[in-house]
Amino acid sequence: MERNILFIINPNSGKKISDKLIAIINEEFPKNLKYQIVLWKTIDYFEEIKKLINSQSFTDVIAVGGDGTVNQVASSLVNLNISFGIVPAGSGNGLARSLALSMDIKKAIQQIVLGKTQFIDYGTINGNPFFCTSGVGFDAHIGKLFASSKKRGFKSYIKITIKELLKYKAKNYTLVFNGETIKRKAFLITIANGGQYGNDFYIAPQASLQDNKLHVVIVKPMGVFGAFTLLNNVLKHKAYKSKYVETFTSNKITIKGENINTIHFDGEPSEINGDLNFECVNKGLKVIVGEKFKPSLIV
Repeated sequence: MERNILFIINPNSGKKISDKLIAIINEEFPKNLKYQIVLWKTIDYFEEIKKLINSQSFTDVIAVGGDGTVNQVASSLVNLNISFGIVPAGSGNGLARSLALSMDIKKAIQQIVLGKTQFIDYGTINGNPFFCTSGVGFDAHIGKLFASSKKRGFKSYIKITIKELLKYKAKNYTLVFNGETIKRKAFLITIANGGQYGNDFYIAPQASLQDNKLHVVIVKPMGVFGAFTLLNNVLKHKAYKSKYVETFTSNKITIKGENINTIHFDGEPSEINGDLNFECVNKGLKVIVGEKFKPSLIV
């Protein structure tokens, strides 16, 4: 089948994508491949983009932007026979890194041209898709603050994290999975489909994108010293070996909620009142991957 490719560009992503990116695509993309470029300028305009996807026979849809853009575009393609690709242009680029896609724009475009594909799992939280991680607690709190920050980028994220680390308090949670109910006081709980938050920060390096399981990562209360000890484990891709970490696997998980919970899915913050229901959908998204793609960091 002849490929027909749609690039969806978010001009407001973390790296402030400009018209230069369109020029790079036009310069680098082979003339014998059919493609179209559309700018996603406002949140509401995405409904028009979805109509465009459904009205034409696109074989590939490419998100050009950060993790929020990736989540939104990929969510519109789940369970469709359309290849999803990424030109990473955000501050974390969690899914792009997990798919072994290059952080260099020109090389990422070359990988899209090559068009090597795999089917991967995705998770849902109360029906809303996520592709790398979702959860509650400290990371969701930081995601909410970062989303409202005027300054973007990795440095701003780290600055907010260090500031909040000194005052954030662990909370009590009730989890239900695999026929069991457990109660934990936790600094954060991450539900991982892929292993990382972004920037190769692997909170669940054992997690696989193709095993039909979600990894439940419970981080216990800890002081500042404990946080830096855990960070060291995360950087070494050994978070699961930390004494502050407890992990489980399940296809379905419920976090019982009596109040409004601040949550994140792929770093994007939201609020949900009541129970948080997570589920893994097996191989529900067709993705373009890099040459060195592995479903899990630990194989």
